[in-house]
Amino acid sequence: MSSNLKTTRISIVQPLLNESSETFLRAHAERLPADVQVIHYTGGVPQVENQPLQSQARVSQIWRKTCRTVMLRPRTWKLTPGILQGIRRHRSQAVLAEYGPAGVAALDACRIAGIPLIVHFHGYDTSIKKILRKYAAKYRRLFRQAAAVIAVSRPMRERLVGMGADPAKTHLIVYGVDCRMFAGASPAQSDPRFVAVGRFVEKKSPHSTLLAFAEVRRKIPAARLRMIGEGPLLESCKMLAGELELAGCVDFLGARSQEVVSREMQQARAFVQHSVEAPDGDCEGTPVSIIEAGAAGLPVVATRHGGIPDVVEDGRTGFLVDELDVAGMAQRMIQLAENQELAGRMGQAARQRIAANFSMEQSIGCLWSMILSTLPHRHT
Repeated sequence: MSSNLKTTRISIVQPLLNESSETFLRAHAERLPADVQVIHYTGGVPQVENQPLQSQARVSQIWRKTCRTVMLRPRTWKLTPGILQGIRRHRSQAVLAEYGPAGVAALDACRIAGIPLIVHFHGYDTSIKKILRKYAAKYRRLFRQAAAVIAVSRPMRERLVGMGADPAKTHLIVYGVDCRMFAGASPAQSDPRFVAVGRFVEKKSPHSTLLAFAEVRRKIPAARLRMIGEGPLLESCKMLAGELELAGCVDFLGARSQEVVSREMQQARAFVQHSVEAPDGDCEGTPVSIIEAGAAGLPVVATRHGGIPDVVEDGRTGFLVDELDVAGMAQRMIQLAENQELAGRMGQAARQRIAANFSMEQSIGCLWSMILSTLPHRHT
C-alpha cells in the first residue's frame, strides 16, 4: 500500500453503536488506514460525534418534511440529506455501510455524491424474516448500485447471492481478532471450567448451554461454567440455573470488557456456545467470541451454524454438534473435561489456525483492499 493512505477519506454509515459485543464495528472505524468519519443514525437523525448533521429546530424539520412530500420522496429519503451533508463535509471518497439497512440508508446519498458504496452485512440483516420482507425490494436496488457487498461467512455469501447480489461483487471477509490480546490459555493445566461469551438472545440459545452443562455436572462435579454477557434472556437463564441446581457452579458475570474476557479465557478448559436459528429467523454471521477463544488457545464446543464451521475444525480445534443437540454438546464437554491432554492439543491447534487465518491484520487488510478496489483511482 502507498505511504499516503491517510489521504484517502471515507465515511462509515452505521446505526448508533450501543452493543459492547459489536467490537468489529469499532475495529473498522479505528483500524482502517484512512481518514475515517463515522456517521451514526438513530431516530432518523444522522450524527457525527453525537452532533446532528442538520438543524433539529422544529421549523427546519417541517421544511425538510414538506420538501420530501412535494418531491414524492420515499421514507428512506429522510436520512439522505444528512448523510449527503456528512459525505460532502468530510470530502469522502467512499462509504462503508455497516449492515444492509445502513446501506439502504446511504444509497441515494452515495449516488448523488458520485462515490462508491460498500455494504458490509453481518447477520440479522440477512436472516430475520421481517427484515427480509421489509427490505426485499430495497436490497435488490442496493445490490444493483453497490460497488461491493461483503459477507462474513460462506452461508451468508450464498444467501446474499440467492437474494440477488452479483456474485462477482459479493465477497467473503471473515472477522479478525487481536491475537496479542487473546492469548495465554493453558487448557491442559486448567480446571474443568467452561466459558461462554455472548448476548443472552435466542440465536445464541444460552438455555441450551445451561442444559448441556447440567449433564456435565452430573458426570464431573468439579466443573464450572462462567457466562459473560447481558440480554433479554439473562433472568430466565438465572432461573433455569436455579431449577437445575447449578446456582453454586454457574457464574453470570454480565457484560465485561475485552480485557476481562481475555483473562477469563486464559483460565478456562474450553469455550462453549450453542448458536441456533431463532424463531424469527435470526442467525449468526460468524461469532467473534469463537474466534477470540481460538486465538486465546481454547478448544471450542459449538454448533454447525452460520460461519462457525468456517472457524472451528471439528475434531481438530474443537467439536461441532447439530443445533439443539444438547446431549451431544454435553458429551463433547465431558470429553474435554476428562481429557486435559486432548484439550491442550486442540487449544494449540486452534491458536495456530486463528493466527494463520483470522487475525485482525488480515481482516482489516482484506477490507481495506476491497475499499481501495472500488475507488476510481486505485491505490497500490
